[in-house]
Amino acid sequence: METKEFEFKGSVLNGFLMLFVNIAVLILTIVGIVESIIMLDATDGSQGGWLLGFCGLMIIVNIIMWCGHMQLEPNEARVTTWFGKYAGTFAQTGFFWINPFYGTKKVSLRARNLDAEPIKVNDKTGNPVMIGLVLVWKLKDTYKALFEVDTQTMAAAPNTVGADTKGLMNALENFVRVQSDAALRQVAGQYAYDDEDTKTGEPTLRSSADEINEQLEQKLDERLALAGIEVVEARINYLAYAPEIAAVMLRRQQASAIITAREKIVEGAVSMVKMALDKLSSEEIVELDDDKKAAMVSNLLVVLCGDDNAQPVVNTGTLNH
Repeated sequence: METKEFEFKGSVLNGFLMLFVNIAVLILTIVGIVESIIMLDATDGSQGGWLLGFCGLMIIVNIIMWCGHMQLEPNEARVTTWFGKYAGTFAQTGFFWINPFYGTKKVSLRARNLDAEPIKVNDKTGNPVMIGLVLVWKLKDTYKALFEVDTQTMAAAPNTVGADTKGLMNALENFVRVQSDAALRQVAGQYAYDDEDTKTGEPTLRSSADEINEQLEQKLDERLALAGIEVVEARINYLAYAPEIAAVMLRRQQASAIITAREKIVEGAVSMVKMALDKLSSEEIVELDDDKKAAMVSNLLVVLCGDDNAQPVVNTGTLNH
């Protein structure tokens, strides 16, 4: 998306140099005021009056000059305006002085973290689920952040925006929170929680975390680009059924797990019975007719598939009657 941000091209002076200049002007002004008072007490009062007036004017100028100092730390910037017109973004690190008639608003370019509370949404199949995300974002375009989004109204204390970075960043964080909520609802509604019932093999919220996170980042980028915000990373960090259906879904998962386990047990038991019959037949240990085989198969399956320990019955008779 096209940006209107550009680098500040106005005059920038070393802050320490201007600090010494302003201190020198202040000292000379104070000396001038003292001298003018002495002259007023003397016979030459008119010159003292002119000097006092000039010193008063210099005090006003000196106060205005002090307002031109600004200090920037790494990953901070100043957005400048000239009587309401955007004049560029200044992002150099250090202590500087610019024309005090430039309006400046300090912004932070550092990465910020948002841990969104889980929200209730309906998945693709209509089941209510609780889903939350963690988002890492940072300011990329200062022009859009200040002039494309109404940060003044969104801030809890509008008068602090510009004077205090915290007011602006909190306003942007509220914007990110609302848009991340909307994006999360949009993405979660396109996928089912799981496919244990349908077995379609389609991506789900549980099984396709990487794909979901990638699409979530894309949706957030689209929504937050308006405010000049870049998404560094977005991840789903909480996923569960909503409380009203959690108990039912837990029983369903338990039943599914039991059925799967039983299938494995039966499959193994049948294999072991077959192996036992083949072993008895190949080594000619005993000859069994169909009825005896059926009884043996039944007994072995009961022993192998039962949950409780089987109580054996010892047959001391013969196999043939």
